[in-house]
Amino acid sequence: MMFGSRFTRLIMLGAATACTAIATLSHAQSVQPLPARDGYPTEPIRFVSPFPPGGGNDATTRWVTSRLMEATGQPAVVENRGGAGGNIGAKAVATARPDGYTVLTGQVSLMAVNPALYSDAGFEPLKDFKPITQVNAAPLAIVVPANSPIKDFKDLVAQARANPGRLTYASPGNGTLSHLVGVVLAKEHDVPLTHIPYRGAGPAINDLLGKQVDALVTSTSSAAGLIQSGQLRALAVTSPRRIGVFKQVPTLEELGLKGARFEDWYGFFVPAGTPPERVAYLHEAITRTLRSPEVSRLIVEGGSEVVASSPEDFNRQVREDIERWAHVVQLAGAKVD
Repeated sequence: MMFGSRFTRLIMLGAATACTAIATLSHAQSVQPLPARDGYPTEPIRFVSPFPPGGGNDATTRWVTSRLMEATGQPAVVENRGGAGGNIGAKAVATARPDGYTVLTGQVSLMAVNPALYSDAGFEPLKDFKPITQVNAAPLAIVVPANSPIKDFKDLVAQARANPGRLTYASPGNGTLSHLVGVVLAKEHDVPLTHIPYRGAGPAINDLLGKQVDALVTSTSSAAGLIQSGQLRALAVTSPRRIGVFKQVPTLEELGLKGARFEDWYGFFVPAGTPPERVAYLHEAITRTLRSPEVSRLIVEGGSEVVASSPEDFNRQVREDIERWAHVVQLAGAKVD
């Protein structure tokens, strides 16, 4: 699918926004330096975002890396390696040298959903990676263009039920959390929307703004800026409570969909075999960065809450989510060969 100049403009806008945020952050140092330990680190640390620019994974990665050098004394370089629902980038990190210089930005859809969705994702989350820290906890948002005739979530439900299969919703890709939330809405709550998968949140947002799809289920970090600028309207969030800048947006449970609770997260991982002392160093450096006023503010303004968990707690969260989302994938009857 060709997205043309509108997609190019969207990516340029996203890049400009990221640069503005980073420039704003550069005025003052706020992350305590962490001295190198046993000769690490001595070179740039590469962070792989396994999705295209313009989405929540990319934005979250750049928010953290924009200040991480203050802690480590080394540049943090972001590489976008999208494709196959994030599997291509994840596999690249899983097979990278386990020396602490290659880090994956994972998320629920990649680390907990893909193992059940794909017959061979190319990696095993609990075997091929060591967790560093969970960055955040966030709902997904159901959004429409600001000038859409769909005014609120009840309106969306009414139109979907009156015209089964005719209303469309975009997601960042097959098997993503966004896709599966739509499946649950259709199968458990009688909201029959037709799924249109994209290769990342950026292209999906682009086509939503162009009214080629009716709605979008996406991460709050992908949509927050466009909601605040008046280009998108949020109909509902999927968390059990209202969060951050989305406190004016009702939850699905508040709207009568009992049990419709879905939280997304982003987190950092390194290849299995990475020395424990380097994992510990990265954990301390990244959590210092996450707790800095500027990065915390960006995460909250992106519609989520800072977590900054221990590797052990994060590993437990990944295990629980793998079990939970395997059930939803089975409910969806989805499988990718």
